[in-house]
Amino acid sequence: MSEENKNKVKHESESHDKHAHHEDNGHESHKDGHDHNHEDHSGGHDHHDHGDMVADFKKRFYISLLLTIPILILSPMIQDFLGVDWRFPFDQWILFGLSTIVFFYGGWPFLTGGISELKQKNPGMMTLIGLAIVVAYGYSSLVVFGWSGKNFFWELATLIDIMLLGHWIEMRSIMGASNALEQLVKLMPNEAHRIKDDGETEDVPVTELNTGDRVRVKPGEKIPVDGIISEGKSAIDESMLTGESLPVEKNVDEEVIGGAVNQEGSLIVEVKKTGEDTYLSQVITLVKEAQESKSKAQDLANRAAKWLFYIALTAGFGTLFIWLALGYAFDVALERMVTVMVITCPHALGLAAPLVVAVSTSISAKKGLLIRNRTNFEGARNLNAVVFDKTGTLTKGEFGVTDIVPEGSHSEKDVLLWAASAEQNSEHPLAEGVIHKAQEKELKLKEVSDFQSMTGKGLKGTVEGKEVMVVSPGYVNERSFNYNKEQFNSLSEKGKTVVFVLVDDELVGMIALADMVRDSAKDAVAKLKEMDIHPIMLTGDNQKVADWVAEQIGIEDVYAEVLPHNKSDQIKKIQQKGWKVAMTGDGVNDAPALATADLGIAIGSGTDVAMETADVVLVKSNPQDVVSVMELSKKTYRKMVQNLWWAAGYNIVAIPLAAGALASIGLILSPAVGAVLMSLSTVIVAINAKLLKA
Repeated sequence: MSEENKNKVKHESESHDKHAHHEDNGHESHKDGHDHNHEDHSGGHDHHDHGDMVADFKKRFYISLLLTIPILILSPMIQDFLGVDWRFPFDQWILFGLSTIVFFYGGWPFLTGGISELKQKNPGMMTLIGLAIVVAYGYSSLVVFGWSGKNFFWELATLIDIMLLGHWIEMRSIMGASNALEQLVKLMPNEAHRIKDDGETEDVPVTELNTGDRVRVKPGEKIPVDGIISEGKSAIDESMLTGESLPVEKNVDEEVIGGAVNQEGSLIVEVKKTGEDTYLSQVITLVKEAQESKSKAQDLANRAAKWLFYIALTAGFGTLFIWLALGYAFDVALERMVTVMVITCPHALGLAAPLVVAVSTSISAKKGLLIRNRTNFEGARNLNAVVFDKTGTLTKGEFGVTDIVPEGSHSEKDVLLWAASAEQNSEHPLAEGVIHKAQEKELKLKEVSDFQSMTGKGLKGTVEGKEVMVVSPGYVNERSFNYNKEQFNSLSEKGKTVVFVLVDDELVGMIALADMVRDSAKDAVAKLKEMDIHPIMLTGDNQKVADWVAEQIGIEDVYAEVLPHNKSDQIKKIQQKGWKVAMTGDGVNDAPALATADLGIAIGSGTDVAMETADVVLVKSNPQDVVSVMELSKKTYRKMVQNLWWAAGYNIVAIPLAAGALASIGLILSPAVGAVLMSLSTVIVAINAKLLKA
């Protein structure tokens, strides 16, 4: 990848992280974790990262809270309520000064956010808060400068405090912005061993490689760029890139992918693609496009705020005109109007969602579910299908022995002991599976000498003076060994990898291995079916392997041999049915699909890229936790609805009384009584949020 391209990707990533939440002021469904309606909440600090935004809200909250104490003490309305008189000359000017600081400093995020929402003709929480504080500040300032009436500076200050607190809690409870694109870039090695014209090698930055250059790739190193093998052969681990669970044997003239790991032999690769043309760069582009094309979904509290904004305007001006029509003085009618508009923005609404989010996030963390995108997590209650990647998600991503087929007079124990003893020095995933099986059986392995890896064929070593070979079917067929072909075909058709064990050139048996299915996968699939949710498998692995795994766990819908860009396309096809789709995966190859799905779920044992692209991360790598995500989503949503009703319930009672609906019988809601109702509503909302249980 060229330096220019790296910088471009890095810039695009940073640009997306910083500006994605400016596209829609509602609580958006962005993959970067900024799913708040904080369009400009940092008061012009929109170029800060997520951590700075949280710190900014915290600072604004504490400074505003400190200033609120003298504001409350100096407010005539609060003094009347407490039955005290602490008035002194110019006290109202001091009150005005302190309130002005709180209004502009503490209220700035809401003022800028409200303006931005109005520009997009999409009023929400910011507009509602902005309206209330502008009306309260404007009217109260008029009173200080001589207008007849009572000031609402105490209401202004407490409203700003609680809304800042709510947004701070909300932002703090959600993980930081996505670094998915930068994580992808990190997968590429920085340097390559370029072969000069004289045959010597030089270490150069990958960015200096050009098409046609030849590079040497040693065993265990990452392949620096996409290319074609010109010399050598090896097993290449592409699992993190393509989802293929088994290392792929590659020979001369075969393509290799930048970012894949060369496991065994030394290779010379001719560079074919650099920069934006590489496979990994294309995956980066897909992730970026999927992130940016997410539908903008507003959350419940924001929709409630939108309606309350319209209600505030309608009720406020309606109150003004009705009181004027009834013959009251303009200052009396205006005070009624201001009271209604300020009361319409309930303090409890600012805490209704954030407190539930904080409790829900805490519960989920204890259960090993890390919520990164709240809006998409809340939408999990409406899912119709869950798409699982196979390797590393439904399976462990590690090979285990499933069958041992001895030949002639040999026993299963003999076959396993010879094979495991010979493979002790190998780091190949198949060898690890065989050795693990021998350890399970508590077999004492024999010493091996003259160990040798035969690239593309297997390995051999000397055990107790005998030459033991563990080889591929190709090697056995080349040498025309006789073996049970019917059994071999049966095992292969189930997607299992079969190796043959030879001792002194005599075939003693074959061992079948497969990527082991997670014990919890079958239960998870069964529970999803009970919930009437369709489990689907989507994998880059071959059809036989996929079908075998699907049969083990009870999945009927299987899409195999799917490349990464096709994975995200497949998610889109399922979504075209009108379904809400979750994608569960663990590799780089899953990143575009995770970003495209309505809910992206990453398995904790997966790559950083998968986790950064996901909405929820399952720390325990347990497929059953997918069910837990949905259950917690339903409970969280239910609790949030309850809280919004408590918050709105205050309005249902307070607005008509503040407007003077019962003025004819002498019952008018005074701002002081309104404050008591407001506090009660806020306390109830806080207690109700704490009652959320896992």
